[in-house]
Amino acid sequence: MPETPKGPEPPGEQRFADSRILVVDDNAQNLELLVAYLESLGCKIETAADGIIALEKVRAESCDLILLDIMMPRMSGFEVCRKLKSDPATRDIPILMVTALTELGDIERGVESGTDDFISKPVNRLELETRVKSLLRVRHLQGELDRTLAYLSEVEAGSQEDAD
Repeated sequence: MPETPKGPEPPGEQRFADSRILVVDDNAQNLELLVAYLESLGCKIETAADGIIALEKVRAESCDLILLDIMMPRMSGFEVCRKLKSDPATRDIPILMVTALTELGDIERGVESGTDDFISKPVNRLELETRVKSLLRVRHLQGELDRTLAYLSEVEAGSQEDAD
């Protein structure tokens, strides 16, 4: 039986293969589960067992999205998020906090630390994939906008030189 031809990929889907996601959780089973859920996206997935290792990895090689547990030893997800969002080199990286905390105060604290979104444990695979795709699309669109603005700035500067 002939294969049914596939239509074009939805806009933005092809970009996920170029994306790098960092998953941060001190629980090895949680890390394995999150990585397994994300593998179908075709992204490069890195892991870190705590916040300090996560910061080292982000400084060594930037990423497009961070999934961040809140309750970890050595440095909480709140602290990691605050540090990343206060650094001009990393502040635009979207952060999705993955947490078992459900109190309003915890959510407020996450928002104050700069998180872009939350997902509750136990994680639902479809919800995780949907939120990750959405945040990756926003990240890539921001990159395209930044490149376009830089190009327009160069064109404008060239036009000014020609006029002088």
